[in-house]
Amino acid sequence: MPTQPKLTRFNQNVLSKYQIYNSIFMTLPFDAVTKTGALLPLFHETCQKGFANKDNPTAIVDSFFNKYQARRSSESQINLLFRFIQYIERQVVLFDAIEDAAFPIVNNMDGIGTLRSLKETVSADNKLETLQKYLEEFKVRIVLTAHPTQFYPGSVLGIITDLTEAIRENDLLRINDLLAQLGKTPFFKHEKPSPFDEAVSLIWYLENVFYKSFGTIYDYIQQNIFDGKQIDNDIINIGFWPGGDRDGNPFVTPEITLKVAGRLRLSIIKNYYRNVRQLKRKLTFQGVEDRMGNLERELYNIITNEGSDLTLEYFVSELKAVKQIIIDKHQSLYVDELNSLINKTHLFGFHFANLDIRQDSRKHEQFFSDMVNALIESGSAIFPKNYHDLPENEQIKILSKVEGSVDLALIKDEETLMALETIKAIKTIQETNGEQAANRYIISNNQSTLHVMQLFAMLKLVGFHEDLTVDIGPLFETITDLENAPKVMEELYSNPEYAAHLKSRGNKQTIMLGFSDGTKDGGYLMANWAIYQAKENLTRVSREHGIKVIFFDGRGGPPARGGGKTHNFYASLGPTIEDEEVQLTIQGQTISSNFGTLESAQYNLEQLISSGIGNSLSDVDLSMQPENREVMTDLAKRSYDAYVNFKAHPKFISYLEHMSTLKYYAKTNIGSRPSKRGKSEGLIFEDLRAIPFVGSWSQLKQNVPGFFGVGTALKHYEDIGEFDKAQHLFKTSNFFKTLIENSMMSLSKSFFDLTRYMSDDAEYGEFWNVIYKEYETSKRLILKLTGYKELMQEEPSGKASIAVRESIVLPLLTIQQYALKKIQELEKAEVRDEEQIKIFEKMVTRSLFGNINASRNSA
Repeated sequence: MPTQPKLTRFNQNVLSKYQIYNSIFMTLPFDAVTKTGALLPLFHETCQKGFANKDNPTAIVDSFFNKYQARRSSESQINLLFRFIQYIERQVVLFDAIEDAAFPIVNNMDGIGTLRSLKETVSADNKLETLQKYLEEFKVRIVLTAHPTQFYPGSVLGIITDLTEAIRENDLLRINDLLAQLGKTPFFKHEKPSPFDEAVSLIWYLENVFYKSFGTIYDYIQQNIFDGKQIDNDIINIGFWPGGDRDGNPFVTPEITLKVAGRLRLSIIKNYYRNVRQLKRKLTFQGVEDRMGNLERELYNIITNEGSDLTLEYFVSELKAVKQIIIDKHQSLYVDELNSLINKTHLFGFHFANLDIRQDSRKHEQFFSDMVNALIESGSAIFPKNYHDLPENEQIKILSKVEGSVDLALIKDEETLMALETIKAIKTIQETNGEQAANRYIISNNQSTLHVMQLFAMLKLVGFHEDLTVDIGPLFETITDLENAPKVMEELYSNPEYAAHLKSRGNKQTIMLGFSDGTKDGGYLMANWAIYQAKENLTRVSREHGIKVIFFDGRGGPPARGGGKTHNFYASLGPTIEDEEVQLTIQGQTISSNFGTLESAQYNLEQLISSGIGNSLSDVDLSMQPENREVMTDLAKRSYDAYVNFKAHPKFISYLEHMSTLKYYAKTNIGSRPSKRGKSEGLIFEDLRAIPFVGSWSQLKQNVPGFFGVGTALKHYEDIGEFDKAQHLFKTSNFFKTLIENSMMSLSKSFFDLTRYMSDDAEYGEFWNVIYKEYETSKRLILKLTGYKELMQEEPSGKASIAVRESIVLPLLTIQQYALKKIQELEKAEVRDEEQIKIFEKMVTRSLFGNINASRNSA
């Protein structure tokens, strides 16, 4: 029987099931408001017709109540709107669960981009040895971050997991019970989570998804590509930021860092314990049963704090010894299962994930100055008394050769003391969990060589002295910093002491590049092109110095923050960019949507592995042609100018502040981190975090950061009659093609009818029209560029999924805009009704949840 098209599989296994189960859901009684389920479809229809008639959200809500619920009081109307919000939130969960359940059916688990497909391709081309050689060096690291874009509390995530399983088994009775449970489970968090809470939430994915999916992938590679031989390279590993990321989060303390590292160790030990128990029931043979029993006891002692001397080395050596006995004396019975556990110890050690530490360079400067001042005042000779007056190059010389130790009792500033205690915590974690457990420190907003060397000196003075077992990773974010990055790295590579440090670390240098702040700073095309060029220049500089550069991409969920079809991006890079390792951040609902189930995690990991490897095995030259480079540079520049002018519009900040949901992000209690960096009362663009910035445009259904400037740049080529140059770029550059396809996703999720009423606003009408005009231009010219008749034409199932999700939240968006409009009216009234303002503010905040979750990659 031939495989049906992907869209058909989606319609049959997702859309049809959603319609069936949603009809069951709509009949469930909800907290004494029995009519809610019957009224929501009527409200949905009113919204659709209203926006088709270009009505505003207030008129739509009023017409619904006039037509269907005329006798309701104002208070009763508001209560019904809140009930709608509850229903819609849960409809989104239902759709998530159905889509997760259908993932292996809708997506071809053995298709293009999977390991099976990769192996078959290289075998046919007689390149299996080349693939083996590459896999001995190649790595993929996905780094889970604590950035707050996930609105589901743990209880709801548990329901999604159970519901997914019940749907997969078509268990109607269980589905009915779970839908009822879902209806009664609160989504709203009354208190902000602590950084430790965030870590625990993400460790759930490590224990329940990554432990198994990473193991499955590694086992497949070993058995089918390396013919069962041992591989020294781990190929895939996990990075972890909750509990280590201090950038703008004052709640991450050294104690939290140690506590999270301890939890990671305990979690991997528990997983090993479960595996050993299962194996012990099977390995009941002479010579191995007692050894497995001993390992089980030792692991149990660690879990229960009974005390154990078990080391990773001993654990692995015992497992290998048992394996050899089974091979020699017991006909290799259950050897594959035992080998799978050995492979997991290779992947996860006793640390489970690599805990990164991150802090802002401006904070480091503050801490470093405090430390230097304290040392000088104490009479220490580590730094000369005139250190602060020296030119930068002299300071760098001193930092390069710094020796000695800092007595932390000298430090009086609490924040500085915490920063230095964190360095000690890194050392402690390495001693207890192994070096890999915490051996990287990221400097965000890195602007200079001095920023790197300040941290270099602090690490040596406080915790590591002669043996610095920590990699320093500068993070370059703004367009200016990206342009300056090669110069900074050239200076570092030319520094004898820093070069010696790199030699001790295998001549590898991690450099992190931030898509989110790059887009916020320079717009979509320029951010991506600036990062591409920075990678080329950093690759060249690193290769000249014999350094293997590892690029770590700070990517968010949506295209505006480097997300979208990420594997396509990596598959589009040419030989001028180092690609031996793929490292990227995964956050918020992107974790649950792309890696939330065993099937989706395995599929997306395999896509990343294949996209990174594909470049090196392909005979196709992905280098950008000189004429294409010229056009790309020009498009990025024109896009940048358009975006900078847009940012400079006098209404830019106030529009976000008064017409969007920006200020409500802080009230959602989804993350431990404050929603902006500075402590200023007013809204300052530089202090804005990328997540609420991008998320607010998403809530407005305008998605500005994902397309603004693209239309203006393309229009120039249309105006001068050279549009064929842009079309040639699209057809011949995979990099540009990926950018455009991801921008189409942003445009597909835009819905300007929702805010069309703003075009008549006395204060913001002109600004709204600027955005809408760019949207229309971008959409028209992207369709012309691609030759498509509609957006995302090449990905019908993805387009269909977006369409269903956008349809589900249409009433929610309408309610949100209705509430925002009411707040604006109440705030302009002569007498402010604070009680009413609070009610509508709560309505806006509550509506954020479903909108974000439905988009799955909106922030």
